[in-house]
Amino acid sequence: MILSADTRLRDLTFTVLDFETTGTVKGFISLPWQLGAVLIRNQTLTLSEGNFDTLLHVPDDYPFSKHAPGNHANRRTAIADAPDFSDIWPLLNTQLTETIPVAHNAATERTLLARVAPMTHYPIWIDTLHLTRKIYPSLPSFTLENILAALGLGENVNLLVPGRKAHDAYYDAVACATLLLHILSLPGWANLTLEQLNQL
Repeated sequence: MILSADTRLRDLTFTVLDFETTGTVKGFISLPWQLGAVLIRNQTLTLSEGNFDTLLHVPDDYPFSKHAPGNHANRRTAIADAPDFSDIWPLLNTQLTETIPVAHNAATERTLLARVAPMTHYPIWIDTLHLTRKIYPSLPSFTLENILAALGLGENVNLLVPGRKAHDAYYDAVACATLLLHILSLPGWANLTLEQLNQL
């Protein structure tokens, strides 16, 4: 993917991703147990390609933080039988290299990837949390689910991923993608260049 400072957001392809993790437990590193990712191309969410919707292997005796969100407690057997992250990584890495990674509070996903896949680097990330704070500074909450509710986007997400809810990685990836598309629909935003985005 060839990018320059004057590449406009409307011309980019994005991979929107979310991890659910075991959380912080003393003496144990936080491991990803679920990955969700979706593709945005031509300012359209594409659910027929570029998707990741998978549990990730965590041994059944590995501790989860009592504060870790998501429906992991009832899925421990499936999580223990799930593929290792290393099995998913080559395809995910190829896609992230060819697109722009996006996440809500991107530092979380960026830090996790740097730890589980060291020596990889994606120079540009888009963080919908940062952008939402810039555009809607008076929102009472900047959690993804509360932003969706405040902007009237929640029902759109529910229609796209029926039966899912917040803190399911695939649901959150679709939710984040829906938020990014909303941002790109606002006057002038799709025409921002990467240089302008970097200055926000």
